Amino acid sequence: MNYNRKEYSEEELIRLYRALLKPRMIEERMLVLLRQGRVSKWFSGIGQEAISVGSALALEPDEYILPLHRNLGVFTGREVPLDRLFAQFQGKTHGFTKGRDRSFHFGTNEHHIVGMISHLGPQLAVADGIALADLLENKEKVTLVFSGDGGASEGDFHEALNVAAVWGLPVIFLIENNGYGLSTPSNEQFKFKHFIDKGPAYGMDALQIDGNNILEVYDTIRQAAASIRKNPRPMLIEAITFRMRGHEEASGTKYVPQELFERWAKKDPVENYERYLLDELVLTQKAMESIKDELKAEIEEGLNIAFNEPMPTANAEQEQADMYRPFNQEVIKPASEAKTERRFVDAISDGLRQSMERFPELVLMGQDIAEYGGVFKVTEGFVEKFGKERVRNTPLCESAILGIGLGLSVRGQKSMVEMQFADFVSAGFSQIVNNLAKSHYRWGQNADVVVRMPTGAGTAAGPFHSQSNEAWFFHTPGLKVVYPSSPYDAKGLLNAAIEDPNPVMYFEHKLLYRSISQEIPDDYYTVEIGKARTVAEGTDLTIITYGMGVHWAKQLQQELSDASLEILDLRTLLPWDQEAVRAAVEKTGRVIILHEDTMTGGIGGEIAAWISEHCFEKLDAPVARVASLDTAVPFAPPLEQEFLPRQRLRQKAEAMLNY
Repeated sequence: MNYNRKEYSEEELIRLYRALLKPRMIEERMLVLLRQGRVSKWFSGIGQEAISVGSALALEPDEYILPLHRNLGVFTGREVPLDRLFAQFQGKTHGFTKGRDRSFHFGTNEHHIVGMISHLGPQLAVADGIALADLLENKEKVTLVFSGDGGASEGDFHEALNVAAVWGLPVIFLIENNGYGLSTPSNEQFKFKHFIDKGPAYGMDALQIDGNNILEVYDTIRQAAASIRKNPRPMLIEAITFRMRGHEEASGTKYVPQELFERWAKKDPVENYERYLLDELVLTQKAMESIKDELKAEIEEGLNIAFNEPMPTANAEQEQADMYRPFNQEVIKPASEAKTERRFVDAISDGLRQSMERFPELVLMGQDIAEYGGVFKVTEGFVEKFGKERVRNTPLCESAILGIGLGLSVRGQKSMVEMQFADFVSAGFSQIVNNLAKSHYRWGQNADVVVRMPTGAGTAAGPFHSQSNEAWFFHTPGLKVVYPSSPYDAKGLLNAAIEDPNPVMYFEHKLLYRSISQEIPDDYYTVEIGKARTVAEGTDLTIITYGMGVHWAKQLQQELSDASLEILDLRTLLPWDQEAVRAAVEKTGRVIILHEDTMTGGIGGEIAAWISEHCFEKLDAPVARVASLDTAVPFAPPLEQEFLPRQRLRQKAEAMLNY
């Protein structure tokens, strides 16, 4: 192996050696502990240490790195205390996730590391978000994110690289090409020869390095980072290497030809660099042994501390509380009595505009939201007022933009991501339910992201522009879900959602945009998240609903003039207002839960179960549900009207009143 020390001093060369040796010695110790049953699982990076160590030492300490399974050298290179690192491996409270996640599935802002999730690809976009924050703040920084050759097959890889190139983000995409995705060889993963072939297609520079040569890795990334800081842009670096052990220890290595191990054993990054330093008289045998003794003592001390730590004590209340960043909302009232008649869509636009003025760190992202103003014109005129840095057109890449929202949160910024239609959120589902929703619970990093979701049927838009998919997120702890039905609530709840440091799914019914209006305050104000609203007082029958259902219930109230209907608008679906539901149930003893979403698996089922469990003695009739048919949303208006629950609502109400 050829080493070129260039201008690096002996001290620098020895610093690299210590840093390279440390993860190797930790791994060797971990493999012993794994066999002893004292560590539950291990993903080995033996043979690939030079990439992790070289990249960690090449960057400035306050520049973020987003590592994967085999990047122990990133954590040790950033001087993460070994006792905490080992406690993390054992699921101890002293680790970084309070025992809630394992190995390198964690981040630490103190050390500027954002760890992986098992889905691999989504982390690439998070790096984009961190880099975007640096760009917006005019900081000369670079962010480095790892990908394996297997993980690069995911769509998130394409989305992250494409957005980084289009937006000129200062990101190094470092691909560890070790030839295998678990057991699947490269020739079954992709047809191109090298990942550097992809760089020009994305419009970015691409370099290939020997991933086992610590000096080449360190020097290349150091120079690349220096260049990117002065001229912000993304860069793809492919590090050729080999994994000397299984994907994880239990999987073994029988699927790898033996000759590959023999060939790559000769390129061991630690042994070769050690030999080079000895040959160059930079390192003596005595000094080498002294370094190993020091590292061994440090490792054993860290292990002793970690092993003596108790396992976490389970506390259901604390576990649930930690799903969210603590936030006590203070409802803000308008500063004056000034009011203006506004349509639903205008109320949303007004709230978004005032939130942009209130929070200079707020960034809007979405397809066609800049000059065009969005397909529903919610952000019309925003570019002229706030500029394209804060009102950003995005490529067609829902997953990447949601991940960028989390990256912005890591750097203390807020974001609003507009789904052009709620249906399209499925393309970014993993980012929401696995990254945004779980980030605070896992390692204390909140996702300060609002996802606006134009939703609902009634416009003859067919199966892919009409879905009510709020139940997908109602089932996901860590998210908040709001669904206003009036212009007043639309503005107040949007402002509240943006204030809240937790991820909020904000649903807005398309049919309400221009069909209803209301006098609402001109000033900034908020509505309490988690608080239902009584729309109408009644004594005969309670209808619990939200969104368009509120208007169907009000129309029914006019049609059934002899009946006294209590109408409760949930407004917030997660968390939903249990006490308001209890009071509304006790008031009439008869309950219909109404929603536009399909019946099976809808939110109504959960609320009905809760009422049966907690209010059974107050009921005078079985709890009823009225919802859309269990089909996709049809296109033709006669079919769509049959699909929707409005006609069935009257039939069910009459039956309940006569029960």
